[in-house]
Amino acid sequence: MPSAMENAAVLFGGAVAGTALTTAFVAPGPVQEAKAVLRASGYSQASQSSSSGMGAMAGMGAIAGLAAAGVAGKRAGKSRTSMQAVGVGINGFGRIGRQVARIAMKDPETELKLINASYDADYLAYMMKYDTIHGKYDGTVEVDGDSLVVDGQKIALSHTRDPAEIPFSEHGAEYVCESTGVFLTTDKVQGHLKAGAKKVIFSAPAKDDSHTIVMGVNQDTYDPSMECVSCASCTTNGLAPAVRVLNEKWGIKRGLMTTCHAMTASQPTVDGTSKKDWRGGRAGPGNIIPSSTGAAKAVAKVIPDVKGKLTGMALRVPTIDVSVVDLTVELEKETTYEEICAEMKKRSEGDMKGFLGYTDEALDLPHLLHLRCQGRHHARPHLREGCVLV
Repeated sequence: MPSAMENAAVLFGGAVAGTALTTAFVAPGPVQEAKAVLRASGYSQASQSSSSGMGAMAGMGAIAGLAAAGVAGKRAGKSRTSMQAVGVGINGFGRIGRQVARIAMKDPETELKLINASYDADYLAYMMKYDTIHGKYDGTVEVDGDSLVVDGQKIALSHTRDPAEIPFSEHGAEYVCESTGVFLTTDKVQGHLKAGAKKVIFSAPAKDDSHTIVMGVNQDTYDPSMECVSCASCTTNGLAPAVRVLNEKWGIKRGLMTTCHAMTASQPTVDGTSKKDWRGGRAGPGNIIPSSTGAAKAVAKVIPDVKGKLTGMALRVPTIDVSVVDLTVELEKETTYEEICAEMKKRSEGDMKGFLGYTDEALDLPHLLHLRCQGRHHARPHLREGCVLV
């Protein structure tokens, strides 16, 4: 929802005029996905600051469309304490859920009403307050019985595994971030809706044909009749904006992507077992692990014109945030490296501002953690054929 990506860094390495073009994008981490989720919750495009220096996750996820459901008008010009703020609920307090909570607390247009998670209040407060990547929460986090008090605002807690039992309606949580990774189909979120949620935003790719939105790419396809939407994955959010620019300007015949993906919570710190994916059970900090990814195919959900044209794989690498996507494409029309850079810069300052950016600085992983846009195009002077879309 996602908004996201410390987002999408893209390295154009070796632009071959008229034929093949290699690009690399830095995909968003949990914060960017969290931002995307908030966008999905009616988060306004104008508000791009976030707590703990998280920055605006570049493309922030995916769903400004929910604002089209009538939320935007209700929120305009209101403070978070106003009854007109967007009431947000979170189901699942993992990496994305926690970042959504942090961002929501610093956004005057959203009001975090409820968190549903398995853990008790003391542990949830601890996880909210401290983060290895993004540091200590910039505010106060206290416990009041079975509730959290963040920056003086009381947030209700519930601890049920049945979505139909989550008290969304009771606490005014109309827009729900579904970040457990379990309820990723329209059928599976019927419980959320019965419990009072008006809209549900998946913080991960949908496992059915639920609509997918990547901010800066296809948010105008949102329809108010949609009860749930997906903000796709971090890799898809990093890849799609650049694919949009390349395809609209020169046309894409076919392409191959490889993402060098930061470690995730599913990977063990030392060798373990993984029946489904043997290599996936190897120690994350000590390996580069080949894996599958559906990001290339997922791009076609938001850019139908490239359906069947892209494929790819993933390499899990021993870093804890920021990922890189290497994309090699064959273009329909001839072009030059300079033209590509110029187009990326133009779009970053025009219709894709806030989702695509441009810079000529030599940025590395630490510099990509707190960017304010979904993707930034980086033209590096010392690389004759290189630029980075961050």
